[in-house]
Order: sequence, then structure tokens, then C-alpha cells
Amino acid sequence: MTGRLVYTTIDHVRHTPVHHRFRYRSYSWLVDLDDLPRLPRALRPLAELRARDHLGDPERGLRANVDDFLAEHGIGLTDGRILMLTNARVLGFVFNPLTLYWCRDRTGRPVCVVAEVHNTYGERHRYLLRTDDRGRADTAKQFYVSPFNDVSGEYRMLLPEPGDHLDLSITLRRDRPVLTASVRGTCRPASTGTILAAALTMPLAPLAIAARIRIQGIRLWLRGLPVVPRPVSPTEEPSR
Repeated sequence: MTGRLVYTTIDHVRHTPVHHRFRYRSYSWLVDLDDLPRLPRALRPLAELRARDHLGDPERGLRANVDDFLAEHGIGLTDGRILMLTNARVLGFVFNPLTLYWCRDRTGRPVCVVAEVHNTYGERHRYLLRTDDRGRADTAKQFYVSPFNDVSGEYRMLLPEPGDHLDLSITLRRDRPVLTASVRGTCRPASTGTILAAALTMPLAPLAIAARIRIQGIRLWLRGLPVVPRPVSPTEEPSR
């Protein structure tokens, strides 16, 4: 079986106008888009990777859709590798706050990173990032994610391609840091044992993530943080 499971600790810190922090454990999949894992039939309800849960044409494959997006920006990988970090569909439910694609050309040279952001309203947006040799990139915020933040500001991202370990962080800045999210974890080969262990110790992980985000939103609202109306943007793409 190909692919790896990444057992993660996710940390969210809101710096202003109120300080608020929460942390939780979860797991994600790290896969090569040219060598997606083929799970035994009995395990498929616990981990499904579907094109329709991501950017592009739901009738095409994940690799073809990422290649199309890159081509829109003048990038051709010429059979290079694309490594994807994402949450799989579990028992029919999926929620991917952030999916990352590390893109290399056929010589193995890093070309770019695509950050695909999903919000709780069923919308998604993609950022094309030209990271430096440490995986750092800055980009203007373009997509409404949290009901407590508008689309102003800039993201400062640290997204090094994972090896045995994952260590990512994203900070939203205006005149100072507004919030920071970090994801750290250990990558392990996918097997029947690791998939079952993850499903048993962190059941319905995508549903749990969505529930935690909503619960924390309610806590922030009860603390008096004002809600920012959600804009309608032509850059948004509804989930199918």
C-alpha cells in the first residue's frame, strides 16, 4: 500500500483583538498523485481520496486537475512529482481546511506549492506559492475563511516539504500578527494497522475537525468578537 499517514498536532492561536488558543490531534494523508494508495475494499470507507473533494473538474483525476491549475499560471511540470497532504473522506464525510500540493519538475527541482483552502461554507480557493529554499512564502489574503476576519492582510507561510516529519505554520498579519496556525506531525507508512489505529483513536476525524472549528467560533462570539459578513467573490469555487 502506498502513501503515508501523518499523525498531527494542530495549534491555533488568535493574537488580537482577543487572545484565544486551542489545540487538537488529528491525522492526514501524504500521497504522490501519480501513485495513490489502493486500499482493500473493507478499508475504503475509512479513507477515500476523491477529485470532487478538491479543486477542478470532479470527473477528472486529482493529478490532471492540479496540472490544469498550474498551466493557467504558465507552469508545466513535464511529468514531475506532486505530493499532496490532505484529509481523506471517512465514512462519507470530508472536511479539508487546508490541502497542500508540493510540486517538483522531472529533475526533482522544487517549482511551487499550491495551498487549497476550504471554509465551513463549502467554498474553496487556491493560492500559488513560490516558496524559498526553506519553504517560506508570503501572499495577500484573498479568501474569506473565518467569520471573524475579512479578506484583508497577508499570510506568512512556512511550508517545507515533509520527509519523516511535518512542520508547517501560517500566520495572518495586518500591522501585526492576527492569528497563527501550525501543524506538526510524524509521517508513517500507510498500512492496514496504521489506518485502523487512526480510525479507532481519532474516529471520524474530518467531522471532529469541523465540529471543533464551529465550537471555537461560538466561544469567540460569546467573548464578544464581532462577526464579519461573508462577501460574495467570483474567485470562490463551491464544493460539489
